[in-house]
Amino acid sequence: MVALNARTGKPCESFGQHGFVSLTDHMGNVPPGFHYITSQPMVMDGRIVLGGWIYDNQSTGEPSGVVRAYDEKTGELAWAWDMGRTPANAPLKPGETYTRGTPNGWGTYTADAALGLVYIPLGNATPDYYGAGRRPFDEKYSSAIVALDIHSGAEKWHFQTVHHDVWDYDLPIGPTLIDLPSDDGSTVPALVQTTKMGQLFLLDRRTGKPLAQVKEKPVPTSPSLPGEHLSPTQPNSVGMPSLAPPALKATDTWGATPFDQLWCRIQFHRYRYQGFFTPPAEGTSIAYPAFDGVMDWYGASVDPRHNVLIANTSYIPFTMQMMKSDEAIHQGLMQKWAGWASGQPYPKPKEFAVGPQYGTPWAAVVKPWLSVLGAPCSTPPWGKIYAIDLTSRKIIWERPAGTTRDMNIFGTHTNAPLPTGIFMMGGNVITQSGVIFMGATADDYLRAFDETNGHELWRARLPAGGQATPMTYMGKDGKQYVVIAAGGHGGLGTRSGDSLIAYALPSR
Repeated sequence: MVALNARTGKPCESFGQHGFVSLTDHMGNVPPGFHYITSQPMVMDGRIVLGGWIYDNQSTGEPSGVVRAYDEKTGELAWAWDMGRTPANAPLKPGETYTRGTPNGWGTYTADAALGLVYIPLGNATPDYYGAGRRPFDEKYSSAIVALDIHSGAEKWHFQTVHHDVWDYDLPIGPTLIDLPSDDGSTVPALVQTTKMGQLFLLDRRTGKPLAQVKEKPVPTSPSLPGEHLSPTQPNSVGMPSLAPPALKATDTWGATPFDQLWCRIQFHRYRYQGFFTPPAEGTSIAYPAFDGVMDWYGASVDPRHNVLIANTSYIPFTMQMMKSDEAIHQGLMQKWAGWASGQPYPKPKEFAVGPQYGTPWAAVVKPWLSVLGAPCSTPPWGKIYAIDLTSRKIIWERPAGTTRDMNIFGTHTNAPLPTGIFMMGGNVITQSGVIFMGATADDYLRAFDETNGHELWRARLPAGGQATPMTYMGKDGKQYVVIAAGGHGGLGTRSGDSLIAYALPSR
């Protein structure tokens, strides 16, 4: 972490060591690429709070998911929240390191300055798809929101959204904060936590108690992998609208042609699918939603004047193949590795879809469920935008968003703009006048929507994928601008680029 003089660009000598702070201090063995910062830190009340991304699905015993806070002036460590310690914010003793392999908070954090709380969205203990070896504190905090005191790092409350998560349903972004009217006319400080499952949890941000009813729902637990102990129930936010897709049926299979539709239907009958929370087990199953989620790292935005939440959603099933490690090595999907005691990071898997999960008996291959032509095997729409009234807790409107223009069969970028709705990766922003701007769709457009009804008002062609959340600002000329970083997204396969593009809103 480096502190720069904003006027000169030179490191601040008084911060850390000549302007720099090492984020691998007390982390133990951290091979390149196994821990790095993927989101901006939260800065509040003199604290710089950050976590880090841990290389998913590679091994047990990976670097710690510790959350740390630094003094914003000196760079000195103010506190560290390490769930493997008691208490979790206890300082390290000389020679100690943070607990390895704990759930990590890699996404954007949010905070309430009046309450002095920072809200940490947590992931899972590594690896994601096999949890037989998880420790009690891993089980307690995986896929949970944790509220920490900004000054001390002491925990105020936590709320878990998935029990014993073996689907990679981690929380990739902190909650959206909003003040809502209560039945007695007072105002309740609330938060809305979006999830990869398409659920919205509405909580009191002072206590973590649900403001909308949450029930434990029975889920399948068999078949499972040897040694697993799956939770028989999962939290179900029944008091809020669900943005989750309906459970798949054989008649829901889709294809660009009748032939690949038939191929998808055959696969549906061949693979194992038990609806939501289908347990990972030996062989191939369908995961829907999958690790990329209905809502991922971009969360949702809120209009605080009308208490309306706007959410982008994506819908594409994945396949999950669990195989014994020896078989994955035999197939050349991964290589043997001697473990952390060897002092060297293991060889990378053959492809990103392969999670070797070293330290367990099982490897995971997780990838989109596509036809032989590269088209999704599920019926569109594949991307939608929703408006939800947070007072009545009902959906106001929902509409498909995006086309197939830049996401066609065989991975081509041909101009065939079918209005199917398309996969998204990125958030939206709402102006005070009720215009929603969003560039997350895989068809390389920045769009504007009417907040009252979802109608598309405007769109502009981007030179690369706009898989980022736009922002808006007022220029010195008195005009309002909207700007987006059009960099593309490797996972979605959109065009890569390095453009930063601003548009001026028309003057009234």
